[in-house]
Amino acid sequence: MSGDERRTALIVGASRAIGLAMAAEFLKRGWDVIATVRGTQRTPLHDLTDTAGDRLTIETLDMTVPQQIAALRDRLAERSLDLLFVNGAITKGDLPVNEVPTDMFVEVMVTNALSPIRVIEALKDLVPESGTIGVMSSSQGSISLNTNGGQELYRASKSALNQLMRSFAARHSNDTRTLLLINPGWVQTELGGPRALLTIDQSVPGVVDTITAHQGEPGLHFLDYRNQVVPW
Repeated sequence: MSGDERRTALIVGASRAIGLAMAAEFLKRGWDVIATVRGTQRTPLHDLTDTAGDRLTIETLDMTVPQQIAALRDRLAERSLDLLFVNGAITKGDLPVNEVPTDMFVEVMVTNALSPIRVIEALKDLVPESGTIGVMSSSQGSISLNTNGGQELYRASKSALNQLMRSFAARHSNDTRTLLLINPGWVQTELGGPRALLTIDQSVPGVVDTITAHQGEPGLHFLDYRNQVVPW
């Protein structure tokens, strides 16, 4: 890819697991990558600088802190993002929702639903009309697919994220940018657990394929790592 064709992706939440693998995959495909980590400790993401050089920029961001989102926006003011993608979520165990403490409910909802939308609202103007804005969702955020129950708070947070992205799309109905909700599948991560059906290496290339396949398609799309539509 020549210098004038290089594209830039911002991956929010890339210190490990799926976010880290996404950053590595985009670098492998010739993109420039800006990737965020929380705090100042060295992470596996930093190891990518050994081969990526100046094509990888590491930024610090805790997306649950609005002041840090604003500071990141200021630091990136001169950048253009072909892709803004918000990764990262937490779960606090598989409790029936009536047993979830209020502070836990708030923490999960703020991290998984509110904070990604805050990041998008703050940084959307850095994404050109032909660009893509995406967030990592989950099939567990699908209301119609919830036939087994379980993981009630996590499910609710992802459903809330999907609804907020719907609202964002509605408020920007004339926007030509691509909006994506991505389900990476059940992946063997700290969140997905060791029993998950997919490895990170099985999921992430498909995630990136799906993202790039829909560049230039306006509107909101809820898709999985196989580029299949996920029911709402």
